[in-house]
Amino acid sequence: MSLQDRIEALREKHAALERAIAARQPAPGLVHHSDRGVQYASAEYVGLLERHRIQGSMSRAANPYDNARCESFMKTLKQEEIYTRRYRDRADLEAHIEHFIERYYNRRRLHSALDYRTPEAFERSLLQLPPPAPAVNMSFFRHDGIYRPDSPIQMREEP
Repeated sequence: MSLQDRIEALREKHAALERAIAARQPAPGLVHHSDRGVQYASAEYVGLLERHRIQGSMSRAANPYDNARCESFMKTLKQEEIYTRRYRDRADLEAHIEHFIERYYNRRRLHSALDYRTPEAFERSLLQLPPPAPAVNMSFFRHDGIYRPDSPIQMREEP
C-alpha cells in the first residue's frame, strides 16, 4: 500500500467516525474499541475521540479476543452480506453495507446476546428504564402475630 493510499485510508476512517458521531450524538463516556491499526492510533483520530469525550480502547498486540464482539459482527457482515452478492463498484458495496447495518442488522435481526432482541429494541429499552421496584416487605403472620427469629414462633393471644 502506497503512502498516498494510507493517507486516504486515514481520512476515510476519520470521516466515518465524524459521520457516526454526528448521526448518533453519543453521550460522554462512550467506549470506542478498535484493533491496533495505525488509522485508529493516529493523532487526528485520537484527538477526535477526545474532543467528543469518547474513551478509546485498543486490543492488545496480536490478541483479537480483546475485541471479540466486533470480530463476531465482522463475521456476520461477511457471511450474511458480503459473501452473498457481487457489487458493481465501491459505491454499490457501501450502499449495501449501510442498508445491511441500518435496516437489517440493527432493526430486524435478533441477537442472542441481547436476549433475542434487535439492537434498536435493546437500546430503546435502556432509554426507557422501568421505575425502581418498591422496597420489599415481608410479613410472616397476620392478625398481630409475632415472629422472633431467635426463639420458637409465638402467637399473641387475641383479647
